[in-house]
Amino acid sequence: MRKSSRFVIAMVMASLMVMLLAACSSNNNGENASGAASPAGSAVSSEAGSPAASPEDKPSLKRLGVWQDQDYNAYPVAKMLEEKTGYKVQYDMLPQDWTEKLNLLMASGESYDLVSMFSDMALYSDYAQKGALIDLTPLIDQYGPNIKAAISQQSIDALKVDGKLYAIPTSVTYDINSSILIRTDWLEKVGLQMPTTTDELVAVLKAFKEKDPGGNGDQNVALTGKGDQAMFDNIVGAFGMPNTWNEVDGQLVPRLMDPAYKDYVAFVADLYKQGLLDREYVANKDATAKEKFNSGKAGAIIVHWADIPTISDALTKNVPDAKFAFVPALKGPAGKAGFSSNAGFDRLTIIPKASKHPEDAIKWINASLEPETFKNLAIGEEGKHYTAENDAYTPILPAFNDERNLANNFMSGADEQSYPLYWQARVRKNPVMFEAFDTLNNKQPDEVKIQNVLGLAPYMQQYSKSNQQLEAMVTDYTVKLIAGAEDLSGLEAFQAKYKAAGEEASAKEVNDWYANK
Repeated sequence: MRKSSRFVIAMVMASLMVMLLAACSSNNNGENASGAASPAGSAVSSEAGSPAASPEDKPSLKRLGVWQDQDYNAYPVAKMLEEKTGYKVQYDMLPQDWTEKLNLLMASGESYDLVSMFSDMALYSDYAQKGALIDLTPLIDQYGPNIKAAISQQSIDALKVDGKLYAIPTSVTYDINSSILIRTDWLEKVGLQMPTTTDELVAVLKAFKEKDPGGNGDQNVALTGKGDQAMFDNIVGAFGMPNTWNEVDGQLVPRLMDPAYKDYVAFVADLYKQGLLDREYVANKDATAKEKFNSGKAGAIIVHWADIPTISDALTKNVPDAKFAFVPALKGPAGKAGFSSNAGFDRLTIIPKASKHPEDAIKWINASLEPETFKNLAIGEEGKHYTAENDAYTPILPAFNDERNLANNFMSGADEQSYPLYWQARVRKNPVMFEAFDTLNNKQPDEVKIQNVLGLAPYMQQYSKSNQQLEAMVTDYTVKLIAGAEDLSGLEAFQAKYKAAGEEASAKEVNDWYANK
């Protein structure tokens, strides 16, 4: 499980600054002196299909990656990349709770040539601003034609710190995370169709509560969820607020300050009051809510598509004839509809100042992004790891699981055009999961995929500093409003408290950027 910290402890950064001052005093150009000149014989051809030089002709590289449950060095992708790039790479990995360990390694001057980390813009920007990273632009210009072809200018611009690029990104690969999962056999029993509007959703939930389609009597739960889930995906989009910040009259506005917030809260609070939303919702943990759905007691739940295989197995065991599907984008009272559409980065690859071979690190990344090599990295060999038909890639099991399941951890950047198609082979490993993924990501019209524009925003100090705390405030307050522990009459006072806690400074910073993007 990934955990991101938003700070660097004082002792670590003090040590880091000592290291950086020493590095900067020896190299005014911002590049590690040991990597300034190419070792003899280290040049690599960037032409597709060119034979790779043998590992003996090139220096060995050290790469630090995210945690995985298998040894990188023994995984088949490592050998494939060595053969294709000509570079021998020693792979180390971070622990699951990775941030503090990475801070310590960066401060110690450990000479990793590449570091692949989960995307944490605050941490990345902090390293860059303190001089801990190498500016990659000159290296990419000289040695990275495949990198330039694979990574969009939009992604490059989003990662610039003070006008310089210090990371190569691996972008997110799909648009939509979650929606309302509904028992379609319950719909059949109560004689209703899949809801398409919020009014139709209310009618469906009332029928679930009153007509006992689950055979549970008064134990039926129409809609369940977890208590830290204040903004219900799909429903919140029907009120024009699919993202945490949404455009209102040309400005980006956080949900609490959005004029539609009152209407959304009133709608969900009414569901709770009528008993259409689980009366134990506030106390529910994620597992508790899923158990109610899996056991056949709940007719609907808000979940991520990746949860579907586990839910399907459990529900089928308890209710063999059960059927379910995701609810498409609902239209709200004003005719709005939408899902938050992901934007931004999953991983970042950085080259620390302590790297002994920064030029070769870029050459290795460039070679790994040669189109056929990258395809092999992502999904393997056709006929062995996958089959292909009309740009749809289907994994061959168990070979795909054994030899490519962890391939994304070896990526240092990805082909932004091709990888989303390759990546879908992963969800095709399970037909039930792919159907859920396909419903949300491939079958929803483009107009209901509302991009989270802040996902591709550069690092912003005030926003980064305050956002996590502000979101926690909104979640807690919204849950209390839904459950009746707070009243909307106090909204204005809470908004003032929210603005003082950092929203006002964040909004100025965000909209200064948004006006010029």
